[in-house]
Amino acid sequence: MTTDTTAAARSASASDAPIAVDHPLSMDEVAAVIARDIPAGAFVNLGIGRPTRIADHLPEELGVVLHTENGMLGMGPKAEGARIDPDLTNAGKVPVTELPGAAYFHHADSFAMMRGGHLDVCVLGAYQVSERGDLANWHTGEPGDIPAVGGAMDLAIGAKDVYVMMTLFTKSGAPKLVRQCTYPLTGIGCVSRVYTEVATFDLRPQGVHVRETYGITLDELRSRLDVALH
Repeated sequence: MTTDTTAAARSASASDAPIAVDHPLSMDEVAAVIARDIPAGAFVNLGIGRPTRIADHLPEELGVVLHTENGMLGMGPKAEGARIDPDLTNAGKVPVTELPGAAYFHHADSFAMMRGGHLDVCVLGAYQVSERGDLANWHTGEPGDIPAVGGAMDLAIGAKDVYVMMTLFTKSGAPKLVRQCTYPLTGIGCVSRVYTEVATFDLRPQGVHVRETYGITLDELRSRLDVALH
């Protein structure tokens, strides 16, 4: 179902106009905002979990080519109903569709694409992102937590732009955009933009810049984050 925010994101894609809403976004709405910002014709990898939702909001006419690390170029939206093929999944084992011209290849070739700088954008989830663009998304370091080492380290250093899609706060209210990550790092200085349910941030050499806010004021953000916002 298309929400008002999803429709607004698609409408804004032609003009880069800000999204104007008075409430925090759902993760599907965040996915629509990210889809709006992906350049036409870009080669893009969507990380496991929430980022895969972005595929459902990419207009086919943009010509964005989705790469999945288990060996596919030209991935389409999530498959449903009769379109589900158990042999056609993304890296998160979610059934997907293929677009015209889709190609399949060995896992090693897929990682060569990732490490070789051939991807324009990757979108990853995160436990923490520092104001300098450090990324922590594979392990919390807590006893009993299961480390999730996958392709994120390769994507973080190989993609030209690394976007993060996450909630801005933990369930206990602690911020996940921080001065310095306290969790084990996936990559150093690799994140260029952070998308959350209440704001989108650009991470620049001069500091953290707020692109848009959703249902929260800049003053409220400053009161809840221990990073300088511009």
